[in-house]
Amino acid sequence: MTENSASAPKSKTLFIVLAILFGHLGIHNFFIGNTKRAVIQLLVSLLTCGIGAIPMWIWAIVEAFTVTKDAQGVQFN
Repeated sequence: MTENSASAPKSKTLFIVLAILFGHLGIHNFFIGNTKRAVIQLLVSLLTCGIGAIPMWIWAIVEAFTVTKDAQGVQFN
């Protein structure tokens, strides 16, 4: 039986790198399927002309080290 990509475990390392580099834009949340959270981070960063990017980046760093599962509940590998 083959596993589809929606249920395959995602890389924790890639998630952390995306959170550190592009966390203020919510890219790491798009990666794991948390679209609502990602859109919030993206819009706050863009609609505040970058001022909101600092708190969004801090939020992303915290998520990078606390989130252990993707949006479907699959544990990172």
